[in-house]
Amino acid sequence: MNILNYIGRALYRIWFYLWVAIPILIMFPFLLITSANDRLYPYFFKLARIWAKTILIAMGFKVVLQKEKEIEYGKSYMFVSNHTSMTDIMLMLAVEKNPFVFVGKKELSKIPVFGFFYKRTCILVDRSSPKSRKEVFDRAQKRLNSGLSICIFPEGGVPKSDIFLDKFKNGAFRLAIEHQIPIVPLTFADNKKRFPYGFFDGGSPGKMRVTIHQPIPTQGKTLKEDRDTIKEQTRNVILQQLEEYTTVN
Repeated sequence: MNILNYIGRALYRIWFYLWVAIPILIMFPFLLITSANDRLYPYFFKLARIWAKTILIAMGFKVVLQKEKEIEYGKSYMFVSNHTSMTDIMLMLAVEKNPFVFVGKKELSKIPVFGFFYKRTCILVDRSSPKSRKEVFDRAQKRLNSGLSICIFPEGGVPKSDIFLDKFKNGAFRLAIEHQIPIVPLTFADNKKRFPYGFFDGGSPGKMRVTIHQPIPTQGKTLKEDRDTIKEQTRNVILQQLEEYTTVN
């Protein structure tokens, strides 16, 4: 790769980071107020959706959304999707109106500007700490009890570029079964192509296809008997849709 390609890729990445920061700085007072109290979180969520859509537009991404079923507003769900890019966060916010809280790795809280509000509003997990993992369940329970939904990327992080869909971890499915809330799988088809994870991996404007799948019920299910089955069922839904998207390109 020649030096001009490197420069072009770096500039496109910098353009992204600028648009991550600019809307936050413009809306800072409103974000600060609405993130200060759990009761105000639905208003923060609306501002977060504006932030997310602004970034997608500025990057030249066009969302192409397919819904297998309308999600009931005001009901708690467990949203899960494949994880391939930093834009997964923005895309999830853009396509889902039901207020939810992300469960994500604490390292993202170190990102300037973005990290300040990420730490205030998301449920952070240190995957190397058993104590942290327990605290995640306690905080998630509090949010679910207040009527919000939860969003988890069950691969546990962005997998290596040669992995089509990594194995799913248990956390999202344990929470969903314990709280008897439906699991809603989402498939993101193009995020890896549009905006790969590595700084110099390129990216380009274009469509971002999303499928919001039928909710998977957990009513009457138990951790001991049903967790692994539901986990594999959810993964298979996303895997099959990814394969379909790959076939039609």
